Amino acid sequence: MADEKAQSEPTGEIDPAIVDVLLVLGQAGIEAAGGPWSLARIAKRAQLPMSVLRRVLTQLESAGLAEVSIEENGRGHASLTPEGAALAAQWFSDPA
Repeated sequence: MADEKAQSEPTGEIDPAIVDVLLVLGQAGIEAAGGPWSLARIAKRAQLPMSVLRRVLTQLESAGLAEVSIEENGRGHASLTPEGAALAAQWFSDPA
């Protein structure tokens, strides 16, 4: 049971940038009714350099938690998958 809890909650072992991006994409899902946000908007909200954002999004996409599309000109959009949205809701829900 303790192992399940450790895997389902943010801990000191998780890259803080991943937590920040999950939080921002979770907010985006609420504000944009699940629609994607531009990478520039996500980077600004998460206060991350674009290079870090792209690295984190690659990790989230590989884990099946985010959908990312990047155009040839470098612009792109990202949103959470249903699994990513569920994880973000679990991590960032108001316990009150």
